[in-house]
Amino acid sequence: MGGKWLAALRTPVGACSAVLIVVVGALAVLAPILWGEGADATDTSAIQEGPSASHPLGTDSLGRDIFLRVLVATRLSVGLAVSATLIGLLAGVILGMAPSVLPRLLGRLVVSAVGIAVAFPALLLALFLAVIFGVGMRGAVLAIGLAGAPSFARLTQTLAASIAGRDFVSAARVAGVGRLRLMTRHILPNIGEPLVVNATIGAGNALLAFAGLSFLGIGVQAPDYDWGRLLGDGLDRIYTNPAAALAPGVAVVIVGLAFNLFGETAAAVVGMRTRTLRPGREPASTAATSSSSSSGGGSVLAVENLRVAFGPATPVRGVSFTVAAGEAVGVVGESGSGKSLTALAVSKLIEPPGVVTADRLEFMGAPLNTTPDRVLGTSLSVVFQNPMTSFNPTRRVGRQLAEVSEQHQGLSRRAALERAVDRLRAVHVTDPARRARQYPHQFSGGMLQRAMIGMGLMANPRLVVADEPTTALDVRVQREVLRLLSEVREREAAAILLISHDITVVAQTCDRVLVMYAGRIVEDLPVGDLDGGARHPYTRALIAAVPGMDTDRDQPLAVIPGRPPEPDAMPEGCAFAARCSFASDRCRAVDPELAPAGPGHRVACWYPVGAPADIVMKATGGAA
Repeated sequence: MGGKWLAALRTPVGACSAVLIVVVGALAVLAPILWGEGADATDTSAIQEGPSASHPLGTDSLGRDIFLRVLVATRLSVGLAVSATLIGLLAGVILGMAPSVLPRLLGRLVVSAVGIAVAFPALLLALFLAVIFGVGMRGAVLAIGLAGAPSFARLTQTLAASIAGRDFVSAARVAGVGRLRLMTRHILPNIGEPLVVNATIGAGNALLAFAGLSFLGIGVQAPDYDWGRLLGDGLDRIYTNPAAALAPGVAVVIVGLAFNLFGETAAAVVGMRTRTLRPGREPASTAATSSSSSSGGGSVLAVENLRVAFGPATPVRGVSFTVAAGEAVGVVGESGSGKSLTALAVSKLIEPPGVVTADRLEFMGAPLNTTPDRVLGTSLSVVFQNPMTSFNPTRRVGRQLAEVSEQHQGLSRRAALERAVDRLRAVHVTDPARRARQYPHQFSGGMLQRAMIGMGLMANPRLVVADEPTTALDVRVQREVLRLLSEVREREAAAILLISHDITVVAQTCDRVLVMYAGRIVEDLPVGDLDGGARHPYTRALIAAVPGMDTDRDQPLAVIPGRPPEPDAMPEGCAFAARCSFASDRCRAVDPELAPAGPGHRVACWYPVGAPADIVMKATGGAA
């Protein structure tokens, strides 16, 4: 951070802003001490004189030196502007964060109120509030601060919305972090930079607004004075002594420019990092552990007729499956088939306007929607696709891992960090103690994905949901991550739900494969049946599209013609019929349900056979 500031200060804008800020700060501190008495000294023999050697800007109606009064007014003018800016920033951040914390209806009311307030010019709103709060410095500070709050609130809402969808925020939700803690620890630190920059620019606007209110007589009152009052006093003599009016105006411009230039400089270097200041707590009994052990060896996850809808679109349509304790289940399919939405739904990470319904959705034998966050935070782990967005970039990796144990296992800050180091060591992160003190950008992609898995091991997970965990990694690191997931499964006796578009990755890691297409499971088969035993034409097409060592490089790669249907425009019958060369009229009219096709094997196809030739025979034979 220090290097960035030095580099910024070497630029013309940075150097100019630094000089101006230092000069303004020095005047604000020293001017009242050095020249306070001289500025208040009256001289009846030198009333309303013009500029002279003894009075560079002339004197006012009581013979006081205008130049000294402009210098002394720096403290009050700058102090009031900064105070108003801080009030506006604080109020704006609270209003901007409120929709994410309050119930949905109240949140919408806050958003609407902010939108209406932003439509009014800030100075007009400040004048209106000044009348309400009354004449004087206190009323003016409140008026200007609250008039600037809507713009900060709108900025906070926009920035918070862009961060709320990041993977590390979803991971925090899975860990059971409360809304208020989520806002203060994970979202606010990541939107601090633009807020700080806008606050510096807002200070210049507040300075101008304050000068305007004092000029109108509803701001600073006698015997106090700021640049606005001096400007109003000097305006009466603008034709006889222009310097009396121009000097405070120039002071407002120069200080406003200093704030704006400082904001430009801060844009490149300023960030906000928050530190956890919670006192340590003694370990408490963990209900999650007892709940975990009580589920026995049955199904960890049971899903029946799961549907996820966003208005008229239903990208997940009637998905049903189970994941047994210690089992590894892979979910494959093209992009848009509903794999990730299914994973998010079983992790309770679908938020409005998404609507999740199911005839049965149970985790460890209890309904998912009533499962306490404490249980989910310690028994359900989610590994997201992009490790670079899965961690909060403003917090150290070790502290992020430790948060799970602090939140749900009642460990003290030190004990939680020690466990985080141990978990990093368990996932083969080299020098874990040093790595725990580093930030996410100091990790490579593969190392960060290991740390993400380590976060899931902070408690005792019964189910690990891995959503495309190897997509952004090279082949060597992919293999390491897959091996690590297998180790976690064996060591922790955890079930794994692995989402992937790469059917070969699933074949290497899982016991069972769910093939999804257009929001439905079209085939559920043991991984051993992938090679020659797949019954659905779509599953066969996916396998055929994967090149092997014996693939003829002189021939074009196999592809599946066409594209999947849109979620809001599903056809009648089988959704794959338009792309299937074996489809019959029956396929286009009636959507088949999953039906047994062998031991541990289910398929949703009217003609589930083992060879394409048999499919052709049955389809052309008009089987009904």
